[in-house]
Amino acid sequence: MGRYFGTDGIRGKANDGLSAERAFQVGRYLGYYYSRQGKQKIIIGKDTRLSSDMLECALAAGISAEGCDAYLAGYCPTPMICYLTVHEDFAVGAMISASHNPFYDNGIKIFSKEGVKLQGEVEGLIEDYIDGRENISFATGEKIGKVIRYDEGIEHYLDWIVKEFPIDLKGMHIAMDCANGSSSFTAERALKRLGAEVTVKDNAPTGVNINLDCGSTHPGAFISFMKEHQGQYDLGLTFDGDADRQIMIAPNGDEINGDFMLYICGRYYRDKGTLTGNTIVTTVMANLGLWKAMEREGINVEKTAVGDKYVYDMMCRKGYIVGGEQSGHIIFKHHETTGDGLVTALAMLKIMKDTGRTALELMAGLRIYPQLLINVKVTDKSKVMDDPEVLKAIDEVNAELNGNGRILVRPSGTEPLLRVMAEAETDEICQRVVGKVADIIKRKYGA
Repeated sequence: MGRYFGTDGIRGKANDGLSAERAFQVGRYLGYYYSRQGKQKIIIGKDTRLSSDMLECALAAGISAEGCDAYLAGYCPTPMICYLTVHEDFAVGAMISASHNPFYDNGIKIFSKEGVKLQGEVEGLIEDYIDGRENISFATGEKIGKVIRYDEGIEHYLDWIVKEFPIDLKGMHIAMDCANGSSSFTAERALKRLGAEVTVKDNAPTGVNINLDCGSTHPGAFISFMKEHQGQYDLGLTFDGDADRQIMIAPNGDEINGDFMLYICGRYYRDKGTLTGNTIVTTVMANLGLWKAMEREGINVEKTAVGDKYVYDMMCRKGYIVGGEQSGHIIFKHHETTGDGLVTALAMLKIMKDTGRTALELMAGLRIYPQLLINVKVTDKSKVMDDPEVLKAIDEVNAELNGNGRILVRPSGTEPLLRVMAEAETDEICQRVVGKVADIIKRKYGA
């Protein structure tokens, strides 16, 4: 990770860790860097949190001040910006979002023309500029850029997505929770265009209610809704704030997280003969039950570090078509370059239609091991990961579990946290082994 860019772009509390001034700096360098080949177009999208308008204005001002035109797509999903950057004449795309975080956080993700998050050299150049290691001059005269509304971007995205999944959903009843976020502007429209009957909850953004007790990271109320209406809906969908994740809810209220989706998709594509390398890609955070189920099914699993960019990198290097994370960030490489909660939902609905099986039938056969995750706020993430006492405790726990569970400790990519996660055959074992390691971390490094 860089000085300002983490695994998911620049992120922080609005006007604290991420100010309008910082957004203006990022915009200025983007405008400067991409205007070297003449005036270029840069697309900007945003999610529904209160600070997104402010950061959009600052980012667009910086871009236009350095000689590029800033196109404003408005409130939209992160994957829509990725799609438009790849398929239309934009040099680069920027999304203002903090994804699943509370409304007071925000972030800036930048996508290259190849549809992947900007990284490496350009990130370093932006950071050098922010730190005053490089000076750039404002554009003048006719070289100054414009700021242009691009409301048609959302129509282009919806046209693409329904063409990509030309499935007949007539007769299907689908409920969805839009997290008061970006999917409020796209998901219902797409499903209705495909013929589904749709019931929508949490689709009234106020700027402060994004992800608030709703969406894929807080699905409790929606699960209760599905249980109360058993038999009424074929599937429930929950999006996160910027709509790149999807956690589904079965008609009886069972949660279908990313592990289940990889299990379902892996078997479906294998049976169709299209699962490249007979392999799915997931991260080290995937449930042990998924690995065991894939082994039983004769499907290989490639494991990466946590983060969708690592999953996608592995998929590109080896040609795999499906991968993702337990959080519901699933990538279908034959459709997209990043996770898209709506694509994930349509892929699942297509599998249900093609196989004639219900969500519950498709889930059958995957046993999820009990899992416990504790976040420990720390003063120094790097020191924890090199501490001999912590490493010894981790080794002792893994030796004790002996293949019937595991413990994993990793630093958060965006917050001053250590994530301590255990899987075992019972909740009691998880609590005991997580406590053993977390207590050492709190004692020595707790903030």
